Amino acid sequence: MSDNITNILVVGIGGQGVMTATEILAEAAIALGHDVKKTEVAGMAQRGGVVSSHLRFGPKVLSPQIMPGTADLLVAFESAEGMRWCHMLKPGGLVLMNTARLVPPVVDIGLYDYPDDPLAEIKARGFQLHAFDALAIALELGDVRLGNTVMLGAMADHLPFPPGVLLEAVLKRFRARKPQMVELNQKAFEAGRAADAAAAHKEGATA
Repeated sequence: MSDNITNILVVGIGGQGVMTATEILAEAAIALGHDVKKTEVAGMAQRGGVVSSHLRFGPKVLSPQIMPGTADLLVAFESAEGMRWCHMLKPGGLVLMNTARLVPPVVDIGLYDYPDDPLAEIKARGFQLHAFDALAIALELGDVRLGNTVMLGAMADHLPFPPGVLLEAVLKRFRARKPQMVELNQKAFEAGRAADAAAAHKEGATA
């Protein structure tokens, strides 16, 4: 963080919940009195196009745009997108990555090649990487849509406020409309935290 401003970039494929995750992060920061700015870029989001969402919060934020080389945290819902956006991180910055391979339509129709090893490429550029399969965790819990909450849980211990603040912002969305989903989303959140901790331990052991 610089000037007490936290810069988080969330990227992925349309339909994964990138924008929803950023909205929940923003709500958590607002609940603590932070000034919050965010902006999104969605390319055919509903059809699996690439999506990126910038979030900045702190005492006073003038612009929503994160400049290259200044992001504190890059959250990649899809691994190739994580590789594509890692230039936005500050030196030694952290990438939280869902390793489930979700190939966007631009690859299927031959406009781009899918990278051979996005994880190795990110590490080669000197960034920290915590990688785990959020989709597999969500399926184990019984609902693929929980992948969004798994990723939010993975972020929880890398934010300048307690994990419980973010968890409350997640659960608040379900209490009124889908109370039956509250417990399941709490489990997904904690599973994401555990996956991040395991990934961090693995990276530490192999460093």
